[in-house]
Amino acid sequence: MPDDLPHPLRSDARDNRERILEAARALFATEGLDVPMREVARRAGVGPATLYRRFPTKQILATEAFAEQMHACRAVVDEGLAEPDAWRGFCVVIEKLFALHARSRGFTEAFTATYPHALDFTTEREYALKAVATLAHRAKDAGRLRPDFVVDDLILMLLANRGIHIGPPAARLAASRRFAAFVIRAFATTTDTTPLPPVARVAPAIL
Repeated sequence: MPDDLPHPLRSDARDNRERILEAARALFATEGLDVPMREVARRAGVGPATLYRRFPTKQILATEAFAEQMHACRAVVDEGLAEPDAWRGFCVVIEKLFALHARSRGFTEAFTATYPHALDFTTEREYALKAVATLAHRAKDAGRLRPDFVVDDLILMLLANRGIHIGPPAARLAASRRFAAFVIRAFATTTDTTPLPPVARVAPAIL
């Protein structure tokens, strides 16, 4: 057998890798991408040397940690593009993207970064944004989306949605659903009087 063929990881190495990725996902979700690599190693129960041997940079670690979210993001925009009703497809993308991003503060930071190539997200990010642009064009042609909408507006709203990180995951998702409903109404050319999703208590009530 040639010596240069890839060798499968030993079981202990595989376990270490999975623990590192699990720790990174948990910390990135709640703390964002500023979490020190040493904190990831501590949470995973491995030494810094083990962490850096598997993931030499935080960019590589984040790319691996968010691979599932990026696949889910592509699936969401593909679902929107496949919807015969352009406005409904546009709304589906907003609702599901907001829910996806509400689960992880770090994923939103990576997705909306001005230097996405640093996290090797360029291809998937551009695919998603081009799909949104296509849906927006169709929805405008149908007279359902306000004519001054630009894709940058969606990025702006995703950044605002990132602020929903207080409280347990269920509360964050509920808050994201309500925020998405407000955003959709702001983008629409017609008045929607259907009830909004329930209020989510992510902070003590003021009134």
